[in-house]
Amino acid sequence: MRIDSYQFGKIVIDGVDYSSDVIILGDTVQSDWWRKQGHSLSAEDLNTILKAKPSVLVVGCGASGLMEVPDKTRQVLKERDIQLEAHDSYKAVQKFNELSEAGVNVAAALHLTC
Repeated sequence: MRIDSYQFGKIVIDGVDYSSDVIILGDTVQSDWWRKQGHSLSAEDLNTILKAKPSVLVVGCGASGLMEVPDKTRQVLKERDIQLEAHDSYKAVQKFNELSEAGVNVAAALHLTC
């Protein structure tokens, strides 16, 4: 998978436009991804990713980086040996593409606004 572009509220992945938050896992995109608490990422929000156990999870915390990754969520990822890369969504897109192109088993959870 390759993220072609990102701008506030819109992302293009392998030529397909999405206007809601997404999870990228393997060769699939889960659109309309919602979190239990809007700007806080819980481990429950990542169930599909936790089951798949990628090497790295790239989290896009929004254009301004307002979505938080609480310590409890970070701990769950660490316990499962999933490296966390949490950035504003612009940088997260770049990081995801770098890792994907390098052949790393990478997943992404991307908040497109805020």
